[in-house]
Amino acid sequence: MQEEVTGKSVALIIDGAKMSEQVLEKALQKFLEAQKNKSPKIHRGKQTLKQLAGQNAGLANIEISDKNIKAFTHVAKKYHVDFALKKDTTTEQPRYLVFFKSRDADAITAAFQEFASRKMGRDDKPSIRERLAQAKEQAAQKVEHRALDREKVKVKERGVEL
Repeated sequence: MQEEVTGKSVALIIDGAKMSEQVLEKALQKFLEAQKNKSPKIHRGKQTLKQLAGQNAGLANIEISDKNIKAFTHVAKKYHVDFALKKDTTTEQPRYLVFFKSRDADAITAAFQEFASRKMGRDDKPSIRERLAQAKEQAAQKVEHRALDREKVKVKERGVEL
């Protein structure tokens, strides 16, 4: 908590034995001008729609489903795309819109192609749980098959045969 307060506080040091109101006012004005001249922080990756619109670039959007948001975020980060997610609740089923800079259209197209190919690849492969269940069934069948082939002989007869 102390670090937050320290980080947000401002130190203004003026040398002088006696300080008048005018000296303090001039020092504060110079400080405020210096703060205005600082370049604003440029946000990268996932950000709010307001931050994205504030970068003075044309915006474009596409629709994405609810289930795919996290996976898309990972792919977009890989392609260094600045984007903003917005939930549209005007319809019965909420839909999500991905806003991005229109100059990033090529990068977003490449990101979506990779995203779609990953998604299609996952649909073709069976899940790990399905493969595990299938392996358990096969192991159980092998055990049953071995038990039928080998019968245990409980009583062995010993004697001389002619």
